[in-house]
Amino acid sequence: MPRFFTGQPQGDALIITGEDARHIARVLRMQPGESLTACDGSGMDYDCVICSAAPDQVVLQVQSAGPSRSEPRAQVTVFQGLPKGEKMELIVQKSVELGARAIQPVLMSRSVSRPDGKAAAAKVQRWQRIALEAAKQSGRGRIPQVLPLVDFDTALARLEEYDTRILLYEKGGEPLSRVLGQSPCRQIAALIGPEGGFAPEEAQAAQAAGCRAVYLGRRILRCETAPLCLLSALMYHTGDLE
Repeated sequence: MPRFFTGQPQGDALIITGEDARHIARVLRMQPGESLTACDGSGMDYDCVICSAAPDQVVLQVQSAGPSRSEPRAQVTVFQGLPKGEKMELIVQKSVELGARAIQPVLMSRSVSRPDGKAAAAKVQRWQRIALEAAKQSGRGRIPQVLPLVDFDTALARLEEYDTRILLYEKGGEPLSRVLGQSPCRQIAALIGPEGGFAPEEAQAAQAAGCRAVYLGRRILRCETAPLCLLSALMYHTGDLE
């Protein structure tokens, strides 16, 4: 069944406008009486029937509502050391598909790309659009947020919000399976470095802030591969790949 992000319903009515309305009316050629699923972007799904469909506005009647079945149990935020080029676009897209709740870009000591405030804000806007499209494509019930770029110290301060804190460290640590087996795995922060990895003082500071250093096998993964491998392992462990 087609899925679209909308706002909150007004009573039992929902209205879709903009590009999604044009897509429903002109591309899918959906007609009154046909069914689709609307998502409010915050984890609620609404099973709806089309009342009217025009390129500028589609009116829906809500038949039933409930929590989205596509949202993971674990709430994972990827704290990603800012990479160069277009790698962050891939990281955002695939992290959303795999179930990340949020992506936090972090300016680290070995980040090659170092955009100023205006350029950083423009990048975040683009990454958020990519997150929206990935959420639509993958059937998410929530639009994951790409947070504004922060420095490493600010990122460490935010780790206090999470009950499980993972440092994906290329120089070794504990097996991931051991750490996950000893953790509640409800709210997870995954700290991942840029191309050059973590500076020694960053790794030390992260562990002092409660991160447990882990490794993913005996191979060194690229910075754009590591978060995707980790998210896959986390979703498997928490039962969201069953």
